[in-house]
Amino acid sequence: MPPKPVKGGNSIQSHLRPAPRGESSACAESTLVSEAAARAAAISDVSSLKQELLAALRDDFTAILKAEFHSVLGESLSSIKSELLSFKKELSSGLTAVQESFTGLNVTVAEMEKSLSTCTDDIVGLRKTVDSLTKTVAQLEDKCDDLESRSRRQNIRIIGVPEDDPLSASTAAVSRLLKEAFGFADEPLLDRAHRIPIPKPKAGERPRPIVAKLHYHSDCVKILSKARELQRIKMNGTTIFVFPDYTVRTARARAAFTDCRRRLRGIEGVRFGLLHPARLRITHGGTTRVFTSPEEANIYIESITKFSEMELSPSFTNWQD
Repeated sequence: MPPKPVKGGNSIQSHLRPAPRGESSACAESTLVSEAAARAAAISDVSSLKQELLAALRDDFTAILKAEFHSVLGESLSSIKSELLSFKKELSSGLTAVQESFTGLNVTVAEMEKSLSTCTDDIVGLRKTVDSLTKTVAQLEDKCDDLESRSRRQNIRIIGVPEDDPLSASTAAVSRLLKEAFGFADEPLLDRAHRIPIPKPKAGERPRPIVAKLHYHSDCVKILSKARELQRIKMNGTTIFVFPDYTVRTARARAAFTDCRRRLRGIEGVRFGLLHPARLRITHGGTTRVFTSPEEANIYIESITKFSEMELSPSFTNWQD
């Protein structure tokens, strides 16, 4: 039995007129374009929504952070502010005290400057007074030393006389000693004689010098002249020396020329002598010079020593020939 014909879509389509091929492709393209536009609009809506959400989150997060910072730092800031205010008050009070102290110091400095100026004027006046008094004292010392030296002009100092006899320093014993030592016809007249006032030496020590004052100045000059000639005087197994009786100041000034005199003794053709009170006179090559300072005398002695060595050198002798 033959099958029955089935009625369906296929049969209906078989009866429809087929559409043209160009129209169907155009419809598909328009559909795609509309879908792409819808998708692009959806994407833009999503990005704008995202930006709005991010902005809202940022604002909320900022507000939350500000609130947290204010809550956390509010008390600290208030305490710091109060501390700063108290420090400012203390600093202000300290500056006020410093200013007051500075003002007081300025007043004190001004008073000290005034006092210092007065003291400086006083010191200048005192310095002038001291200089004047120093000159006066020096003049008085020179005058006193001169007076003392003049009072000792007729004194002699005898060194080396033993102290075995208690009367060895009497005027009679000293007068007899001088007559025997220098071979005088008569005993010189003495006003007084004594040993210098120091403790008596022990056995074996050097005896104390004897200071004797002669009545006549001519006898003193004669005795000192003989003593310079003989220098060492032998008597009864002992050696005595006779010197002028100088003051301490004069003796020290004369002793300062000892080295100069020792050097001059070794130079030929030089004459020298020690003048009163303490002046060294040197004569060399017909020229005489007088020195009051050992330093100046040593410089001059050095120059004449070099000149004497040049004269003795063979080259200088040959040059003269």
